[in-house]
Amino acid sequence: MRKLFAAFLLIGISFYFYACSASYPTGGGTSFVKVNGTHLELNGKLYYYTGTNLWYGCYIGSTGKTGDRKRLIKELDNLKSLGITNLRILGASEESYIKNSLKPAIQIKPGVYDENLLDGLDYLLYEMRKRGMHAVIFLNNYWEWTGGMAQYVDWANGGGGVDPGKNNYPKFMNYSASFYGNEKADEMFLHYVYQLITRKNHYTGDYYYDDPAIMAWQLANEPRPGINRYWLPEYYTWIKTTANFIHEIDPNHLVTTGSEGLAGTLEDSTIYLTTHEMKGIDYMTMHLWPKNWGWFDAKNIAITYPRTEKNAIHYIDKHIYYAREVGKPLVMEEFGLPRDSEKCETGTPTTARDTYFKKILGMIYDSAAAGAPIAGTNFWGWGGEGRSMHPDNTWQPGDPFTGDPPQEPQGLNSVFDTDTSTINILKLNAQKMKALDNKLFVRTQVKD
Repeated sequence: MRKLFAAFLLIGISFYFYACSASYPTGGGTSFVKVNGTHLELNGKLYYYTGTNLWYGCYIGSTGKTGDRKRLIKELDNLKSLGITNLRILGASEESYIKNSLKPAIQIKPGVYDENLLDGLDYLLYEMRKRGMHAVIFLNNYWEWTGGMAQYVDWANGGGGVDPGKNNYPKFMNYSASFYGNEKADEMFLHYVYQLITRKNHYTGDYYYDDPAIMAWQLANEPRPGINRYWLPEYYTWIKTTANFIHEIDPNHLVTTGSEGLAGTLEDSTIYLTTHEMKGIDYMTMHLWPKNWGWFDAKNIAITYPRTEKNAIHYIDKHIYYAREVGKPLVMEEFGLPRDSEKCETGTPTTARDTYFKKILGMIYDSAAAGAPIAGTNFWGWGGEGRSMHPDNTWQPGDPFTGDPPQEPQGLNSVFDTDTSTINILKLNAQKMKALDNKLFVRTQVKD
Protein backbone atom coordinates (compact mmCIF):
# COMPACT_ATOMS: atom_id res chain seq x y z
CA MET A 1 0.00 0.00 0.00
CA ARG A 2 2.81 2.42 0.91
CA LYS A 3 4.63 1.69 -2.34
CA LEU A 4 1.44 2.20 -4.33
CA PHE A 5 0.75 5.52 -2.59
CA ALA A 6 4.31 6.73 -3.06
CA ALA A 7 4.28 5.73 -6.73
CA PHE A 8 0.98 7.58 -7.21
CA LEU A 9 2.38 10.73 -5.64
CA LEU A 10 5.57 10.59 -7.67
CA ILE A 11 3.55 10.29 -10.88
CA GLY A 12 1.58 13.35 -9.79
CA ILE A 13 4.74 15.22 -8.89
CA SER A 14 6.38 14.48 -12.24
CA PHE A 15 3.30 15.75 -14.06
CA TYR A 16 3.17 18.83 -11.80
CA PHE A 17 6.75 19.81 -12.50
CA TYR A 18 6.36 19.15 -16.22
CA ALA A 19 3.20 21.22 -16.47
CA CYS A 20 4.48 24.13 -14.38
CA SER A 21 8.12 24.25 -15.42
CA ALA A 22 7.59 27.26 -17.65
CA SER A 23 5.52 29.23 -15.15
CA TYR A 24 7.66 29.50 -12.03
CA PRO A 25 11.32 30.26 -11.27
CA THR A 26 13.45 27.18 -10.85
CA GLY A 27 15.78 28.68 -8.25
CA GLY A 28 18.92 26.54 -8.27
CA GLY A 29 22.15 28.43 -8.81
CA THR A 30 24.07 29.29 -5.67
CA SER A 31 21.21 30.75 -3.58
CA PHE A 32 20.53 27.49 -1.73
CA VAL A 33 22.62 25.99 1.05
CA LYS A 34 24.50 23.02 -0.40
CA VAL A 35 26.86 20.31 0.81
CA ASN A 36 30.52 20.58 -0.15
CA GLY A 37 32.24 17.45 1.13
CA THR A 38 32.16 17.65 4.92
CA HIS A 39 31.10 21.30 4.88
CA LEU A 40 28.04 23.37 4.06
CA GLU A 41 28.25 25.98 1.33
CA LEU A 42 26.22 29.07 0.44
CA ASN A 43 26.76 31.39 -2.52
CA GLY A 44 30.04 29.72 -3.36
CA LYS A 45 31.50 30.08 0.14
CA LEU A 46 31.59 27.81 3.15
CA TYR A 47 28.64 28.32 5.48
CA TYR A 48 29.07 28.38 9.28
CA TYR A 49 26.54 29.64 11.76
CA THR A 50 25.24 30.09 15.27
CA GLY A 51 21.51 29.49 15.25
CA THR A 52 18.59 28.82 17.53
CA ASN A 53 15.33 26.90 17.80
CA LEU A 54 12.32 29.12 17.15
CA TRP A 55 9.86 26.29 16.64
CA TYR A 56 6.83 28.49 17.39
CA GLY A 57 7.58 30.96 14.59
CA CYS A 58 4.56 30.08 12.46
CA TYR A 59 2.30 30.38 15.50
CA ILE A 60 3.19 33.99 16.23
CA GLY A 61 3.35 34.67 12.50
CA SER A 62 -0.28 33.60 12.16
CA THR A 63 -3.24 35.93 11.71
CA GLY A 64 -5.25 33.58 13.94
CA LYS A 65 -5.63 33.50 17.71
CA THR A 66 -1.97 32.59 18.36
CA GLY A 67 -0.67 35.37 16.14
CA ASP A 68 1.53 38.24 17.23
CA ARG A 69 3.32 39.55 14.17
CA LYS A 70 4.61 42.56 16.02
CA ARG A 71 6.42 40.21 18.37
CA LEU A 72 7.69 38.05 15.49
CA ILE A 73 9.26 41.09 13.82
CA LYS A 74 10.92 42.12 17.09
CA GLU A 75 12.26 38.62 17.71
CA LEU A 76 13.68 38.29 14.20
CA ASP A 77 15.26 41.73 14.36
CA ASN A 78 16.79 40.95 17.73
CA LEU A 79 18.20 37.63 16.55
CA LYS A 80 19.54 39.22 13.37
CA SER A 81 21.31 41.90 15.41
CA LEU A 82 23.02 39.12 17.38
CA GLY A 83 24.17 37.35 14.22
CA ILE A 84 21.81 34.43 14.85
CA THR A 85 20.42 33.78 11.39
CA ASN A 86 19.68 30.05 11.23
CA LEU A 87 16.36 29.04 12.76
CA ARG A 88 15.07 25.52 13.34
CA ILE A 89 11.30 25.77 13.09
CA LEU A 90 8.16 23.66 13.23
CA GLY A 91 6.53 22.88 9.90
CA ALA A 92 3.94 20.39 11.13
CA SER A 93 1.69 19.79 14.13
CA GLU A 94 -1.29 17.49 14.50
CA GLU A 95 -4.41 17.90 16.67
CA SER A 96 -3.68 15.34 19.36
CA TYR A 97 -5.57 13.16 21.78
CA ILE A 98 -2.84 13.97 24.31
CA LYS A 99 -3.58 16.74 26.80
CA ASN A 100 -0.08 18.21 26.97
CA SER A 101 0.21 18.82 23.24
CA LEU A 102 0.35 21.97 21.20
CA LYS A 103 -3.04 23.50 20.48
CA PRO A 104 -4.20 24.60 17.97
CA ALA A 105 -2.48 22.35 15.44
CA ILE A 106 -1.72 22.85 11.76
CA GLN A 107 -3.40 19.58 10.79
CA ILE A 108 -6.79 19.36 12.45
CA LYS A 109 -7.50 15.93 11.01
CA PRO A 110 -6.01 14.09 8.03
CA GLY A 111 -5.98 16.47 5.08
CA VAL A 112 -7.72 19.31 6.96
CA TYR A 113 -5.47 22.24 7.83
CA ASP A 114 -5.53 25.42 9.88
CA GLU A 115 -4.85 27.89 7.11
CA ASN A 116 -4.05 30.65 9.61
CA LEU A 117 -1.03 28.68 10.87
CA LEU A 118 0.14 27.80 7.36
CA ASP A 119 -0.17 31.46 6.46
CA GLY A 120 1.92 32.14 9.56
CA LEU A 121 4.61 29.85 8.16
CA ASP A 122 4.42 31.73 4.84
CA TYR A 123 4.88 35.01 6.69
CA LEU A 124 7.74 33.70 8.84
CA LEU A 125 9.69 32.51 5.79
CA TYR A 126 8.97 35.80 4.02
CA GLU A 127 10.35 37.83 6.93
CA MET A 128 13.32 35.49 7.32
CA ARG A 129 14.23 35.88 3.66
CA LYS A 130 14.21 39.67 4.01
CA ARG A 131 16.82 39.30 6.76
CA GLY A 132 19.01 36.74 5.00
CA MET A 133 18.01 34.01 7.47
CA HIS A 134 17.73 30.29 6.79
CA ALA A 135 15.21 27.78 8.11
CA VAL A 136 15.52 24.12 9.02
CA ILE A 137 11.95 22.80 9.04
CA PHE A 138 10.97 19.62 10.88
CA LEU A 139 8.03 17.72 9.43
CA ASN A 140 7.06 15.27 12.18
CA ASN A 141 7.82 14.49 15.82
CA TYR A 142 8.64 11.32 17.72
CA TRP A 143 7.51 13.05 20.92
CA GLU A 144 3.99 13.97 21.92
CA TRP A 145 4.10 17.74 22.12
CA THR A 146 3.14 18.45 18.50
CA GLY A 147 0.94 15.39 17.93
CA GLY A 148 3.46 13.77 15.63
CA MET A 149 3.90 10.09 14.93
CA ALA A 150 1.64 8.96 17.77
CA GLN A 151 -1.21 11.04 16.39
CA TYR A 152 -0.79 9.62 12.89
CA VAL A 153 -1.00 6.12 14.39
CA ASP A 154 -4.07 7.13 16.38
CA TRP A 155 -5.74 8.44 13.22
CA ALA A 156 -4.79 5.34 11.24
CA ASN A 157 -6.03 2.95 13.92
CA GLY A 158 -9.20 4.85 14.69
CA GLY A 159 -8.13 5.62 18.26
CA GLY A 160 -6.46 3.69 21.05
CA GLY A 161 -3.50 6.03 21.44
CA VAL A 162 -1.13 5.80 24.39
CA ASP A 163 -0.81 8.82 26.67
CA PRO A 164 2.76 9.30 27.90
CA GLY A 165 1.49 10.49 31.34
CA LYS A 166 3.18 9.53 34.56
CA ASN A 167 5.55 6.54 34.24
CA ASN A 168 4.08 5.60 30.87
CA TYR A 169 6.82 6.86 28.56
CA PRO A 170 8.27 3.46 27.54
CA LYS A 171 4.88 2.29 26.30
CA PHE A 172 4.29 5.60 24.55
CA MET A 173 7.72 5.52 22.88
CA ASN A 174 7.07 2.15 21.30
CA TYR A 175 3.58 3.26 20.29
CA SER A 176 5.11 6.28 18.57
CA ALA A 177 7.72 4.05 16.89
CA SER A 178 4.98 1.80 15.51
CA PHE A 179 4.39 4.66 13.05
CA TYR A 180 7.30 3.38 10.94
CA GLY A 181 5.45 0.13 10.27
CA ASN A 182 1.95 1.58 9.90
CA GLU A 183 1.37 2.11 6.18
CA LYS A 184 -1.84 4.06 6.58
CA ALA A 185 -0.25 6.45 9.09
CA ASP A 186 2.73 6.97 6.82
CA GLU A 187 0.51 7.67 3.84
CA MET A 188 -1.21 10.45 5.80
CA PHE A 189 2.18 11.87 6.68
CA LEU A 190 3.48 11.72 3.10
CA HIS A 191 0.35 13.45 1.89
CA TYR A 192 1.00 16.34 4.27
CA VAL A 193 4.67 16.51 3.29
CA TYR A 194 3.71 16.75 -0.36
CA GLN A 195 1.12 19.46 0.32
CA LEU A 196 3.58 21.53 2.33
CA ILE A 197 6.61 21.31 0.06
CA THR A 198 4.53 22.15 -3.01
CA ARG A 199 2.73 24.98 -1.22
CA LYS A 200 2.90 28.47 -2.72
CA ASN A 201 3.91 31.17 -0.27
CA HIS A 202 1.28 33.92 -0.23
CA TYR A 203 3.87 36.62 0.49
CA THR A 204 6.83 35.71 -1.72
CA GLY A 205 4.92 34.10 -4.57
CA ASP A 206 7.39 31.18 -4.55
CA TYR A 207 6.66 27.54 -3.99
CA TYR A 208 8.32 26.17 -0.89
CA TYR A 209 10.55 23.91 -2.99
CA ASP A 210 11.89 27.06 -4.62
CA ASP A 211 12.44 29.19 -1.51
CA PRO A 212 16.12 29.97 -0.74
CA ALA A 213 15.17 30.92 2.84
CA ILE A 214 14.73 27.19 3.50
CA MET A 215 18.01 25.41 4.19
CA ALA A 216 16.71 21.92 4.88
CA TRP A 217 13.76 19.65 5.45
CA GLN A 218 14.01 17.48 8.51
CA LEU A 219 12.20 14.14 8.60
CA ALA A 220 11.18 14.57 12.23
CA ASN A 221 12.14 16.00 15.57
CA GLU A 222 14.28 13.33 17.26
CA PRO A 223 13.06 10.22 15.40
CA ARG A 224 13.98 7.17 17.49
CA PRO A 225 13.52 3.50 16.54
CA GLY A 226 11.74 2.91 19.87
CA ILE A 227 13.09 1.55 23.15
CA ASN A 228 14.36 -1.66 21.56
CA ARG A 229 15.13 -3.01 18.08
CA TYR A 230 11.65 -4.25 17.24
CA TRP A 231 10.89 -1.45 14.77
CA LEU A 232 14.49 -1.00 13.57
CA PRO A 233 14.03 -2.46 10.03
CA GLU A 234 10.97 -0.25 9.48
CA TYR A 235 12.85 2.72 10.95
CA TYR A 236 15.63 2.29 8.39
CA THR A 237 13.14 1.91 5.55
CA TRP A 238 11.19 4.97 6.63
CA ILE A 239 14.26 7.20 6.75
CA LYS A 240 15.49 6.03 3.36
CA THR A 241 12.18 6.21 1.50
CA THR A 242 11.02 9.48 3.08
CA ALA A 243 14.32 11.23 2.36
CA ASN A 244 14.22 10.04 -1.24
CA PHE A 245 10.58 11.06 -1.54
CA ILE A 246 11.37 14.62 -0.41
CA HIS A 247 14.29 14.87 -2.83
CA GLU A 248 11.97 13.82 -5.65
CA ILE A 249 9.61 16.67 -4.79
CA ASP A 250 12.31 19.19 -4.02
CA PRO A 251 15.77 18.94 -5.63
CA ASN A 252 16.82 22.34 -4.27
CA HIS A 253 16.95 21.75 -0.53
CA LEU A 254 18.90 19.57 1.84
CA VAL A 255 17.30 16.71 3.78
CA THR A 256 18.38 15.45 7.18
CA THR A 257 17.08 13.24 9.98
CA GLY A 258 16.66 15.35 13.13
CA SER A 259 18.41 12.63 15.14
CA GLU A 260 19.84 13.21 18.61
CA GLY A 261 22.82 11.03 17.74
CA LEU A 262 23.76 8.10 19.93
CA ALA A 263 21.17 9.06 22.55
CA GLY A 264 18.46 8.65 19.94
CA THR A 265 19.77 5.44 18.36
CA LEU A 266 19.87 3.06 21.35
CA GLU A 267 23.47 4.16 22.07
CA ASP A 268 24.48 2.10 19.03
CA SER A 269 26.87 3.80 16.64
CA THR A 270 25.96 1.31 13.91
CA ILE A 271 22.37 2.56 13.90
CA TYR A 272 23.46 6.20 13.88
CA LEU A 273 25.97 5.64 11.09
CA THR A 274 23.60 3.53 9.00
CA THR A 275 20.88 6.18 9.04
CA HIS A 276 23.27 8.96 8.06
CA GLU A 277 25.19 7.04 5.41
CA MET A 278 22.01 6.85 3.32
CA LYS A 279 22.27 8.74 0.04
CA GLY A 280 19.15 10.81 0.68
CA ILE A 281 20.49 12.21 3.97
CA ASP A 282 22.67 15.21 3.17
CA TYR A 283 24.12 16.04 6.57
CA MET A 284 24.24 14.61 10.08
CA THR A 285 22.62 15.93 13.25
CA MET A 286 23.13 15.58 16.98
CA HIS A 287 21.43 16.95 20.12
CA LEU A 288 22.87 17.41 23.59
CA TRP A 289 20.67 17.30 26.71
CA PRO A 290 22.65 16.86 29.98
CA LYS A 291 19.63 17.31 32.26
CA ASN A 292 17.44 14.84 30.36
CA TRP A 293 20.24 12.29 30.24
CA GLY A 294 20.92 12.45 33.96
CA TRP A 295 24.26 14.26 33.87
CA PHE A 296 23.23 17.64 35.25
CA ASP A 297 21.23 18.79 38.24
CA ALA A 298 20.71 22.57 38.39
CA LYS A 299 20.02 22.24 42.12
CA ASN A 300 23.40 20.61 42.66
CA ILE A 301 25.69 22.42 40.23
CA ALA A 302 28.94 21.99 42.15
CA ILE A 303 28.72 18.21 42.04
CA THR A 304 27.11 17.64 38.64
CA TYR A 305 28.55 20.37 36.39
CA PRO A 306 32.09 18.92 36.06
CA ARG A 307 30.79 15.59 34.75
CA THR A 308 28.33 17.45 32.52
CA GLU A 309 31.11 19.32 30.78
CA LYS A 310 33.29 16.21 30.50
CA ASN A 311 30.47 14.08 29.07
CA ALA A 312 29.37 16.81 26.67
CA ILE A 313 32.86 17.23 25.24
CA HIS A 314 33.17 13.48 24.80
CA TYR A 315 29.74 13.30 23.12
CA ILE A 316 30.59 16.07 20.66
CA ASP A 317 34.00 14.55 19.89
CA LYS A 318 32.44 11.18 19.10
CA HIS A 319 29.94 12.68 16.68
CA ILE A 320 32.56 14.77 14.90
CA TYR A 321 34.52 11.53 14.50
CA TYR A 322 31.42 9.82 13.05
CA ALA A 323 30.85 12.71 10.64
CA ARG A 324 34.43 12.43 9.44
CA GLU A 325 33.95 8.68 9.00
CA VAL A 326 30.73 9.12 6.98
CA GLY A 327 32.13 12.11 5.09
CA LYS A 328 29.24 14.51 5.68
CA PRO A 329 28.76 17.79 7.59
CA LEU A 330 27.44 17.71 11.16
CA VAL A 331 25.19 20.19 12.97
CA MET A 332 24.47 20.28 16.72
CA GLU A 333 20.93 21.55 16.31
CA GLU A 334 19.67 21.25 19.89
CA PHE A 335 21.49 21.94 23.14
CA GLY A 336 20.43 23.65 26.32
CA LEU A 337 20.79 23.83 30.09
CA PRO A 338 18.44 25.07 32.82
CA ARG A 339 19.24 28.24 34.71
CA ASP A 340 20.57 27.94 38.27
CA SER A 341 18.31 26.05 40.72
CA GLU A 342 16.12 25.16 37.73
CA LYS A 343 14.17 28.37 38.09
CA CYS A 344 12.10 29.58 35.15
CA GLU A 345 11.66 33.23 36.04
CA THR A 346 13.55 36.03 34.34
CA GLY A 347 16.32 37.46 36.47
CA THR A 348 17.29 34.04 37.84
CA PRO A 349 21.08 33.56 37.52
CA THR A 350 22.39 31.62 34.52
CA THR A 351 25.87 30.92 35.92
CA ALA A 352 26.05 27.24 34.98
CA ARG A 353 24.39 27.79 31.61
CA ASP A 354 26.81 30.57 30.69
CA THR A 355 29.84 28.50 31.65
CA TYR A 356 28.47 25.57 29.68
CA PHE A 357 27.54 27.59 26.58
CA LYS A 358 30.92 29.29 26.53
CA LYS A 359 32.74 25.97 26.78
CA ILE A 360 30.62 24.08 24.25
CA LEU A 361 30.41 26.86 21.68
CA GLY A 362 34.14 27.49 22.04
CA MET A 363 34.82 23.83 21.37
CA ILE A 364 32.60 23.86 18.27
CA TYR A 365 34.36 26.95 16.96
CA ASP A 366 37.84 25.53 17.56
CA SER A 367 36.86 22.30 15.81
CA ALA A 368 35.35 24.13 12.85
CA ALA A 369 38.37 26.44 12.57
CA ALA A 370 40.60 23.37 12.41
CA GLY A 371 38.56 22.05 9.48
CA ALA A 372 36.46 19.47 11.34
CA PRO A 373 33.08 18.53 9.81
CA ILE A 374 30.99 20.66 12.16
CA ALA A 375 29.00 23.43 10.48
CA GLY A 376 27.03 25.07 13.24
CA THR A 377 24.74 24.99 16.24
CA ASN A 378 21.14 25.82 17.15
CA PHE A 379 20.72 26.40 20.86
CA TRP A 380 17.41 25.59 22.56
CA GLY A 381 15.74 27.79 22.61
CA TRP A 382 14.96 31.42 21.97
CA GLY A 383 12.29 32.60 24.43
CA GLY A 384 12.78 36.25 23.55
CA GLU A 385 10.06 38.33 25.16
CA GLY A 386 7.88 35.31 25.99
CA ARG A 387 7.22 34.67 29.68
CA SER A 388 5.53 32.02 31.78
CA MET A 389 2.04 33.09 32.84
CA HIS A 390 1.43 30.79 35.80
CA PRO A 391 3.09 30.16 39.19
CA ASP A 392 3.68 26.49 38.34
CA ASN A 393 5.12 27.46 34.90
CA THR A 394 2.71 25.23 33.01
CA TRP A 395 1.67 26.09 29.47
CA GLN A 396 -1.96 26.61 28.59
CA PRO A 397 -3.48 27.36 25.17
CA GLY A 398 -3.40 31.09 24.61
CA ASP A 399 -0.22 31.66 26.63
CA PRO A 400 2.74 33.35 24.92
CA PHE A 401 5.38 30.93 23.66
CA THR A 402 8.67 30.85 25.54
CA GLY A 403 10.65 28.32 23.51
CA ASP A 404 9.94 25.36 25.80
CA PRO A 405 7.45 22.77 24.48
CA PRO A 406 4.01 22.59 26.13
CA GLN A 407 4.73 19.57 28.33
CA GLU A 408 7.76 21.21 29.99
CA PRO A 409 7.99 24.11 32.48
CA GLN A 410 7.87 27.36 30.55
CA GLY A 411 11.27 29.00 30.80
CA LEU A 412 13.16 25.81 31.70
CA ASN A 413 15.64 26.02 28.81
CA SER A 414 14.59 29.35 27.33
CA VAL A 415 17.00 32.17 26.61
CA PHE A 416 15.03 35.34 27.31
CA ASP A 417 15.80 38.73 25.81
CA THR A 418 16.89 39.85 29.29
CA ASP A 419 19.53 37.11 29.68
CA THR A 420 22.31 39.54 28.83
CA SER A 421 25.28 37.39 29.85
CA THR A 422 24.09 34.41 27.79
CA ILE A 423 23.23 36.63 24.82
CA ASN A 424 26.72 38.16 24.82
CA ILE A 425 28.26 34.67 24.63
CA LEU A 426 26.01 33.77 21.71
CA LYS A 427 26.71 37.04 19.89
CA LEU A 428 30.47 36.63 20.15
CA ASN A 429 30.28 33.05 18.94
CA ALA A 430 28.10 34.09 16.00
CA GLN A 431 30.71 36.65 14.97
CA LYS A 432 33.51 34.10 15.17
CA MET A 433 31.60 31.41 13.28
CA LYS A 434 30.60 33.87 10.57
CA ALA A 435 34.24 34.89 10.09
CA LEU A 436 35.06 31.28 9.23
CA ASP A 437 33.04 31.56 6.02
CA ASN A 438 35.82 33.53 4.34
CA LYS A 439 38.78 32.19 6.32
CA LEU A 440 38.17 28.54 5.57
CA PHE A 441 36.99 29.26 2.05
CA VAL A 442 40.32 30.91 1.26
CA ARG A 443 42.20 28.03 2.90
CA THR A 444 40.22 25.52 0.85
CA GLN A 445 40.86 27.43 -2.35
CA VAL A 446 44.62 27.51 -1.68
CA LYS A 447 44.68 23.77 -1.01
CA ASP A 448 42.78 23.10 -4.22
